[in-house]
Amino acid sequence: MNTEYIGIIFTYGLTFVLAILLGKYIAKVYSGEKTFTDFMRPLERLIYKISGINPDREMNWKQHMVALLSINLVWFVYAFVMFLLQGHLPLNPDHNPSMTPDLSYNTAISFIVNCNLQDYSGETGVTYLTQLFVLTFLHFVSAATGIAALAILFRALKDKTTDKLGNFFHYLTITCTRILLPLAIIVATVLVFHGTPASYEGHATVITMQGDTQQVSRGPAAAMIAIKHLGTNGGGWFNANSAHPLENPDYLTNMLELLAQVLLPIALVFALGFYLKRRKLSWVIYAVMTAGMLLFMIPTIYCEIHGNPAIAHMGVQQPFGNMEGKEMRFGSVASAYWSAVTTIISTGSVNSMHDSYMPLSGAMQMLAMMTNAFYGGCGVGILNYFIFLIIAVFISGLMVGRTPEFLGRKIEAREMKIATIIALLHPFIILVNTALASYILVHYPNAGWDMKPSAWLNNPGFHGFSEMLYQNTSAAANNGSAFAGLTGNNNFWNISTGFVLILGRYLPIIGPIAIAGLLAQKKFIPPSSGTLKSDTFTFGVMTFGVIMIIAALAFFPSLVLGPIAEHYTGF
Repeated sequence: MNTEYIGIIFTYGLTFVLAILLGKYIAKVYSGEKTFTDFMRPLERLIYKISGINPDREMNWKQHMVALLSINLVWFVYAFVMFLLQGHLPLNPDHNPSMTPDLSYNTAISFIVNCNLQDYSGETGVTYLTQLFVLTFLHFVSAATGIAALAILFRALKDKTTDKLGNFFHYLTITCTRILLPLAIIVATVLVFHGTPASYEGHATVITMQGDTQQVSRGPAAAMIAIKHLGTNGGGWFNANSAHPLENPDYLTNMLELLAQVLLPIALVFALGFYLKRRKLSWVIYAVMTAGMLLFMIPTIYCEIHGNPAIAHMGVQQPFGNMEGKEMRFGSVASAYWSAVTTIISTGSVNSMHDSYMPLSGAMQMLAMMTNAFYGGCGVGILNYFIFLIIAVFISGLMVGRTPEFLGRKIEAREMKIATIIALLHPFIILVNTALASYILVHYPNAGWDMKPSAWLNNPGFHGFSEMLYQNTSAAANNGSAFAGLTGNNNFWNISTGFVLILGRYLPIIGPIAIAGLLAQKKFIPPSSGTLKSDTFTFGVMTFGVIMIIAALAFFPSLVLGPIAEHYTGF
């Protein structure tokens, strides 16, 4: 067990060191300073020329949002059509069929919004063509969309008074060419050398040790697996995701994939400090986010290493902890660590089955997605944190009688209204759709859907409710992991979570960028003795409290009905 603890401590420590270095590099990229990746400029100029983009054309925050939403709509139409037709297109050696319209709709939205909720099986639900030229493509551009939105925030907070916030398409392009692509090549190369397939051959026929014949799917998986983690996407090439031996062959690749999914969210926090030349602020934000991570991670690891009390009561020893749904090659500690960071960071990839975790561990996983502000996804994690930071500045200013200002800009009624709406939106869309699903399940269990509501769940009672709550939480938080006891591939879940995915992605981007754009246009006020400092330990504690009160307590009743009730009733 001590070796397992050393493994996760070393993994996080290495991630932390690399994140600082990467954060400094990212700040230089967005500042337009010289970097070692300047050799990518010819490729970028070619992209601009083909696309008709003028990278020097400045945009205000509204133009940025129009550009972001427009290009995402184009990607949605492209993905939706490709999924509908994939069974008739080339690069389909396993002869996988086309998707139904509702599944095409859900999958296209899910990958565009960086959630990657998969209501299909990776090996049989998509083809090599759509895996590579739709899903892997969306892994890159959806991650780049979130990071580009954060770059707009960086620019808004840097200049004293302006409505010129750079060019969205320029940010999107350099995020792909200067950040995501080089890192993905490195990670994919390591995965290939450790046994992850990267060929275009169809499934292999193998004879198992028991003498059974089995079809093992293959394909050019390494490239997708690399970017799915780096971009905090999470959608797996294989249905078992990173629990699959070809997607995550050994403990070293497990460490690499953990590092990859945590790296950019932390690096972007430090990039903020380097870009604004306010490193103390970035350290305060990092401390608050890390405290939140530990708050959810420590109980998860504790519950999993102590195993299932119901099994222990039967006199059965559990020397490795709760190993149901986990891989022996990773163990309970590394699996619990993965489950914590993948829900905190909104990657959504799994190396074990979350449905098999202890009830309180499941509660921690859901709380990590419900708060959705500790590290978070690429770019959007800081955008979500920014909402709570604005609320904390306003409340703190009122409490101590100081002017509510952030980085020299007054926080006024308009900014607070936007921040409050966005903060309350997250629990609203999760709880409303969970309530709707529960109502239909109870009152119309045999209704005439393509799948009867009574067949949605493989587990009754409190755990069944947790499965529905988890599904909506995962969709709203752009996470994509699931309690697999819920059957999501049906009309109701494909369509309803599609709306949750859209609202949970775009409004929390539009809101912070609107606030940043409004603040950027205001007159800069130099700090004085009456200015509330936002880079102190005290303010960090205040922000942490605001996040937990607004985000976490809003979900407490639903958690009581699900994992907490399950825990106290003996599972």
